[in-house]
Amino acid sequence: MNNKNSDLGFSTRAIHHGYNPQEHQGALIPPIYLTSTFTFATAEYGAGCFAGQEPGYFYTRIGNPTLALLESRMADLENGEAAVAFGSGMGAIAATFWTLLRPGDEVIVNRTLYGCTFALLHHGLEEFGVKVRHVDMTDPQNLRAAISPATRMVYFESPANPNMQLVDITAVARIVRQHPNITLAVDNTYCTPYLQRPLDLGADLVVHSATKYLCGHGDITAGIVVTRQELAQKIRLQGLKDLTGAVMSPQDAFLLMRGLKTLSLRMDRHCSNALAVARYLQAHPLVQWVAYPGLPSFTQYALAKRQMKLPGGMIAFELKGGLPSGCGFMNALQLFSRAVSLGDAESLAQHPASMTHSTYTPEERAAHGIAEGLVRLSVGLEDIDDLLADLAQALEACAPIAVAAPAQENASRLDKVLP
Repeated sequence: MNNKNSDLGFSTRAIHHGYNPQEHQGALIPPIYLTSTFTFATAEYGAGCFAGQEPGYFYTRIGNPTLALLESRMADLENGEAAVAFGSGMGAIAATFWTLLRPGDEVIVNRTLYGCTFALLHHGLEEFGVKVRHVDMTDPQNLRAAISPATRMVYFESPANPNMQLVDITAVARIVRQHPNITLAVDNTYCTPYLQRPLDLGADLVVHSATKYLCGHGDITAGIVVTRQELAQKIRLQGLKDLTGAVMSPQDAFLLMRGLKTLSLRMDRHCSNALAVARYLQAHPLVQWVAYPGLPSFTQYALAKRQMKLPGGMIAFELKGGLPSGCGFMNALQLFSRAVSLGDAESLAQHPASMTHSTYTPEERAAHGIAEGLVRLSVGLEDIDDLLADLAQALEACAPIAVAAPAQENASRLDKVLP
């Protein structure tokens, strides 16, 4: 079952890859190795493990059999050579940046990023001498013009959190390949490898907040990096072992592998529910605009069809009346929970400007395409009729606010947040 080049399907590999029950007392479910340290048969063998000359485990911060199975499975699903597991998505991102960037280097990132990634770059790496440059990568030629001799990494999310902008991964990879000293890293959290595989499209490295869809149940925090073997080992021994210590627990690795078993089923339902919600919102008279890759009106609809298997479970939209009506809408929701994070079975609604992207100043949000009235939905697995009914009553409740809003509050346009 651990033949990476087999013809087995995605769901089969997500359930079986890398594990043979007969090698573990016949246990159908992989065991959890709840240990911090491991014993050595001899002092010489222990020394060989520490020197990297012998295979084996010696401390769970560096490696653990439960985490190793998860890493092997994630590498297989992303079509990568190796993976490294972390205690959070930000742990994975931070370890990657700290491993690959040095003072004087430059990292080029997309115009819009998750708020904590933005904060890590501007409140962390910049203070240690790493130059951060934002470029609107919805036009790959902007990246070509921005690359300098100091550029060492290109990093983006696609779709971007929270405004759903896409980046043409193949086009960007063609540009980056002309510069062998640059690493192309893609945050694939919104899509998971079931919907999009950036390594197949030319990326060097993929990161995930595995807290989200990969787990799918909202009961752990976790992160994953998938890349080639040599680079994965460098990130493990520097970024994980020494620079961050952001280790994933064996218990969380077990729960994450449990989530992977139903990933394809869940993503199909997330996507079908989200498409129905997006269509409903687009047709509603109180909705100013909707950004969802599955709508033909989405500016990058053709790219989404080409790059993604399905359009995902995330929606960005703004109501007429902007922020006041958006808050009124969120407060009226009954089935959708007001919460950050995404990818859970439960449907979630949040206001990025005051929540996940509050690390941006108002001026930065305007410059980076994050509207003040933008509402982000993570559409869950509930019955679609119940979700639509909740949206209908919440929109009805906020209608007086939207109708009464001054004309200037209704001036928000889709082209402010989409290319």
